[in-house]
Amino acid sequence: MHGRVKLKSTAQQEEEKRKEREKKLTVYIAARDACFQKRTEGQLDEDSLQLTAQLLGSNPDFASLWNFRREILGQLETLRAEQEVQALYESELGFLEQCLKVNPKSYGSWHHRGWVTGRLPRPDWARELGLCERFLQTDDRNFHCWDYRRLCVQRCGVPLEEELRFTDRLIGSNFSNYSSWHYRSTLLPAVHPDTHPDTRAPGPRGAGQRARVCEEQLLKEYELVQNAFFTDPNDQSAWFYYRWLLGRAEREETISCLYISREGERLVVVFSRPVNVLTGELVLFVDGQPLEVSWRSAHPLLRHSVLWVCELPPGTVSDPSVEHSLTVHWRDRHTQRECALYSGRSESWCRDSATDQELFRSDLSVEKTSVLQSELQSCTQLLELEPENKWCVLTIILLMRALDPLGYERETLAHFDTLKSVDSMRSSYYSDLCSKFMIENTVLKMEYAEARVFSLTHKSLTTLCHLDQLLLVTHLNLSSNQLRSLPPNFAMLQCLEVLEADDNLIESLEGLYHLPRLEEVSLRNNRISQLSDLRPLATCPRLVRLDLRGNAVGGAAEVQSELAELLPTVTELLL
Repeated sequence: MHGRVKLKSTAQQEEEKRKEREKKLTVYIAARDACFQKRTEGQLDEDSLQLTAQLLGSNPDFASLWNFRREILGQLETLRAEQEVQALYESELGFLEQCLKVNPKSYGSWHHRGWVTGRLPRPDWARELGLCERFLQTDDRNFHCWDYRRLCVQRCGVPLEEELRFTDRLIGSNFSNYSSWHYRSTLLPAVHPDTHPDTRAPGPRGAGQRARVCEEQLLKEYELVQNAFFTDPNDQSAWFYYRWLLGRAEREETISCLYISREGERLVVVFSRPVNVLTGELVLFVDGQPLEVSWRSAHPLLRHSVLWVCELPPGTVSDPSVEHSLTVHWRDRHTQRECALYSGRSESWCRDSATDQELFRSDLSVEKTSVLQSELQSCTQLLELEPENKWCVLTIILLMRALDPLGYERETLAHFDTLKSVDSMRSSYYSDLCSKFMIENTVLKMEYAEARVFSLTHKSLTTLCHLDQLLLVTHLNLSSNQLRSLPPNFAMLQCLEVLEADDNLIESLEGLYHLPRLEEVSLRNNRISQLSDLRPLATCPRLVRLDLRGNAVGGAAEVQSELAELLPTVTELLL
């Protein structure tokens, strides 16, 4: 038995560990309480600084202690000369490096470091940028470090061109560096802006970003990102960036349409993007004179809406023999829109067409068209090698949308079927995206025909979008789709007279709210089960015909009398 190490039992080891943890916890709590006591008593001295260091060195995510530490440093700064302040904060930076080694993604540590560099009399920005680079080499998705690097770049004035080259280095060493791709997307519009916006060159779309990237640089980016996804087709980082490149710049906020009705004495304003109209933002002038009106969105649930309505005072435009000029000023954006209501006409409108607004695609130069055609061929070749690569299939769809959405409609539908098959967990997302594209195509066809009758039957639609483009539609057929509801944005169809939505899965009619011209609604073979589901129809003053055959709600014996009470204007009810 001599010379052998005595092994402790598992129970003994666990008990010793427990006692050691309790001992550390007791010390930690005592130090914490001492810190709070010192802060309460206003003891902003070296002892307090050391005490906070003791705690933060082991737990750098204690936000209150970082706040206390900044109070101490701020006090010590007032008592020292500039050279001593420099040494104080340099020492603090060294301490922060130790904290970041404990937790490289500590909110408090990175925020405190930004505060310290802002107080340094002579900050060493090269050192800070080097620190960021070291941490990003360890974890290139450390977004706290990225945020701090952008702060340093802003403070020391690093040229954005140099930062773009920095992303080149990181992407070159690791194509899967999503954060670098994202950073690159924020830099490109500033470094390579489109100086000729009237050429309608396509540009990227980002949150809150309206700038466009010049076409020459976009063509280079296509080559860069193609190298990335051909190297690793299954890595999503490059595919996301490629999708951003194929996007378009955000549309400028403006008034895209005015609609006036004599009979209803109402004015409808459509904006290019959803807005929240506050009191006084919109000013209406009728025949050059300001008119005080109240604005409401198309539906109470739409606080931010692209469509806003006002009821005109009685007699304002009701005389059909009188011509009127109406102007809406949008003070917040310093823009306006005018529309004339001619004598003998019951309604009038002034709007951008969907093709003029470039809502769904961009006009392409000859060079860009040829490049995108080449990109489409490359992705098609990659798909032959990787037939189940969802990123490749989705990118092919987006390329087809950019080149010719109507010409590639059949191929696009086939590719969506492939996506649903290879990525079944996201089948609903692909169905909604396909619905969006099909509606866009139908809107484009309607624009060319200048029709007010809109048919979307047998399209397998699961969602409705771009309804602001259907403001002037009087007859809408949504039959034989997979719609589960008529959502609040459906209330944008202010001219709708006849709605057919047979053979769907509709359970909610929330969007059939305050449609002033709606007369006929057909909802055969849906899933409306309660009278309360029909309550929105009570806000439609002209509704006279309602077809509910094939719905569960029609099975109750007393439903007819209750419906007559709920919808008194309906004279033809089919159950």
